[in-house]
Amino acid sequence: MTKRIPTTDAEWREQLTPEQYQVCRQKGTERAFTGQYWDEKTPGTYRCAGCGEALFDAATKYDSGSGWPSFWEPAAAGVVGTEVDTSHGMQRVEVHCARCGSHLGHVFPDGPQPTGLRYCINSLSLQLDPAGE
Repeated sequence: MTKRIPTTDAEWREQLTPEQYQVCRQKGTERAFTGQYWDEKTPGTYRCAGCGEALFDAATKYDSGSGWPSFWEPAAAGVVGTEVDTSHGMQRVEVHCARCGSHLGHVFPDGPQPTGLRYCINSLSLQLDPAGE
């Protein structure tokens, strides 16, 4: 299990851009097809923009057509957490970084095999660490 790191709101505001803060700490979202990584094909590791935790491997990224980076599996068990989100008049499953609690996006049961899941993630909540660098 990932150990939770304590960070104050003031520290988050200093560390993140205003746009990242709105997504990661206030559970916002970026518009479809506008994020830095929605169409990214570079091999590597997608890390949490808040704490650097390795969240997704680029090998599990696929084009879902949704306009957000989509993955069929997290990088390791326990690196992301989930909770029911009933905002916007619907029920979804929110995904957050298990280490720092940053909001990442949502997970849906309409992804490809082998998991059948689609982790639909905001680019603003990620930082790509390219392979070999």
